[in-house]
Parts: sequence; C-alpha cells; structure tokens
Amino acid sequence: MPGIGVPELLIVLVIVLVIFGASRLTDIMGALGKGVAEFRKGTASVEEPKKEEPKNETPKSV
Repeated sequence: MPGIGVPELLIVLVIVLVIFGASRLTDIMGALGKGVAEFRKGTASVEEPKKEEPKNETPKSV
C-alpha cells in the first residue's frame, strides 16, 4: 500500500478548505498547534524510570 503523496494531501486540503472555510481553518490549525505543543511539553516532563544497578554484594568472611 503506497504512502500519502503530495497530490493526495492537496486534495484533502481542498476538501477541508471547502468544508470549514479559510477563516475557520486558521482557528483549527492554531488549536491543533497548541495541542501538539502541550502534548510535547507533557511528554518532556515525564522522566524515564531509573534502572537500579545491581549491588555488588560479596560475602564478607567473618
């Protein structure tokens, strides 16, 4: 199955432009951009769990 190319993206853009109109499209893209920025900020603040290093426990002679 081939990927999405430039002609397909242009067709989708024209359909979205017809449905929503140019003024509404800028509002939608702005909201989408803010959502992506919030998502990136949220994922950046999550730390990866630290792996515990095995302790070197050697038996001590008494």
